[in-house]
Amino acid sequence: MTDLVIRPLVAGEEELFDSMPDPLPQLRKIAYADGIAAGGYRPENTWVALRGGQVVGRAAWLLPPGAVGAPWLDRFDLVAEPEVGAALLRAAHEALGGPGVYYAALPAHWRRRPEVLAVVSAPMEAARLAGLVERGERLRCSWTGTPLPTTSGRYMFRRPLDKAEINTLVARIAEPDVLTGVETAQGVGGVDLATDPLAWLGDSTEQWRVGVADGEPVGLVRPTGDACFPLIAYLGLLDDAVRGELLVEAVRLLAEDGAREVIADVDAHRVAVLAELERTGFRQVRSRVTFTPAAEQE
Repeated sequence: MTDLVIRPLVAGEEELFDSMPDPLPQLRKIAYADGIAAGGYRPENTWVALRGGQVVGRAAWLLPPGAVGAPWLDRFDLVAEPEVGAALLRAAHEALGGPGVYYAALPAHWRRRPEVLAVVSAPMEAARLAGLVERGERLRCSWTGTPLPTTSGRYMFRRPLDKAEINTLVARIAEPDVLTGVETAQGVGGVDLATDPLAWLGDSTEQWRVGVADGEPVGLVRPTGDACFPLIAYLGLLDDAVRGELLVEAVRLLAEDGAREVIADVDAHRVAVLAELERTGFRQVRSRVTFTPAAEQE
């Protein structure tokens, strides 16, 4: 690692970050310059590794204005050996007050794509060498206008009676099927979207829908077009049989409001949920692997 320089950026060096070609251009991501302009990226929270004056590693921590949490590692690219990336992360961790969460964004089906593995193996190994531990994986799926499946007509869908009904149903749902934006809710608002969605999504009940069978609630969904793009923020079940029709209802509501694409995030291990999303016309577009400090696993 001779001639290696590791340091944070200073104001006005945005072009240095972008001088390293994007190794995964197929992934949707906010441009670094746009993140600087919006205040989420900051030079002092952005680190580079330079060899011979060329950027061989870069890492940008994100903290949107007004966020209550700590910055999280949002961009980490490496065209050098993993040890260089680990040294970069360790230096930044020391300056930033310790390691935090790293959300590694990856193309869909990345494990089955050798050309992607060749790009992502080094930064992921660097994260491990720097003391981060892989904790879980979430998949982003996208519906882009595929005709929706025909529903059985067995279920009725209505607005909740009030906020209290939403909170009661949420408390009964042990593990929601779909939580889109859960990382942002936690990092920006300090909110657990799974257990307190109203704290993040607002008090209005207008966009929520309760699935009902034989007069009893069997599921709850919150589609929203008010985020950066139309998405299914929350979907939880009291009866697995309603899953497909609740998904269709959520997409239908957004499509009627003009949505041409609908996003849904789901944990990678939820095989039944993924299968139902695919039947509804969703396709995987991104994976996000979460790394946390090793100490948090103890």
